[in-house]
Order: sequence, then C-alpha cells, then structure tokens
Amino acid sequence: MVQYRRSRTPGATWFFTVNLRNRSSRHLITHIEDLRKAFENTRQRRPFKTLAIVILPDHLHMVMELPSGDSDYPGRWRSIKSHFTRSLVKNGLPLIKNPRGEYNLWQRRYWEHEIRNELDLQRHVDYIHFNPVKHGHVSKVMDWPYSSFHRYVRAGVLDENWGGRILVDDKGYGE
Repeated sequence: MVQYRRSRTPGATWFFTVNLRNRSSRHLITHIEDLRKAFENTRQRRPFKTLAIVILPDHLHMVMELPSGDSDYPGRWRSIKSHFTRSLVKNGLPLIKNPRGEYNLWQRRYWEHEIRNELDLQRHVDYIHFNPVKHGHVSKVMDWPYSSFHRYVRAGVLDENWGGRILVDDKGYGE
C-alpha cells in the first residue's frame, strides 16, 4: 500500500477538501443535520476549531485548527465520516459495502494543506466562501446557506455582499 507523507505539525491549522465518492450525490446537503451531528460528536470527543467551512452537495471545504500539541486530524476525519455514514445507514439510506466491508459513501482520501501564514489563511477562507458561486449553486455568496460566510457577516468581518456576483458577458467570460 502506498504511504502518503502528511505533515503532522501539532496545533497547526489545516485546509481540507473532502469528497463523496459519487460526485453527483447530494447527501451532504440533504442530510445536513446528520452531518452537523457528526461534526459535533467528533468535536466533543476530539476538540478542534472550525475557522471556515462550506458544505456543497458532494464535497466540503474546511479550515480546521487543532489544539496545541495535537496533530491527529486524520482521526477526526475518520470519526466525522464514520458518524455521518452510520447515521445515513441507520436512517435507511441504501449504501453498498465494498470488498473491504466499507460503505462506498466517501472518497477514501482527502486533500489537506497546512496553512502557512495569515495571507494563506485568508486566501483559503475566501476560496471556501466563494466556492458555491464557483460551482454555480448560487450567484451570490450570501445565498448559500451551508457556509461559515454567514458567521463572518454576523461578526462584522465580511459584508453580506462580499464576493459580489459573477457577471458573464456574451462570450462567456466572467467580469
């Protein structure tokens, strides 16, 4: 088996992209309460801070800050994925197991990036908040309900019109 080298800096902040195996699925938003419970259950047992997050139908992006001295983000993702999957199975969603006995809901791996500095953090938070517009789910960031963007607006960090609107000219180019 291929061994991936992952950075394991204790107390670091990380950007993640986590995908469902079926990229046409809408499970993450149709079962959003189950996903919230999976995050909360994990956070209670294995603390972390969610600095930014967006949930899309088939994937999510998140910036997670770990406690000082702790580098086990893989264990947290394993817990979140497992709790969410078990909840869907318990509620009757027909999921199929693979030959390893795992449900084929999530992609096995995820993308992680250790945040290097404040500018890197800001760029990733902006990327997260703009992602629903990028994928064509909404034309304005504020219209996507499953995003920490709304928390940033309530805190006065961002204006509700941040990210504006993508205007497409007759040649298909955004302005």
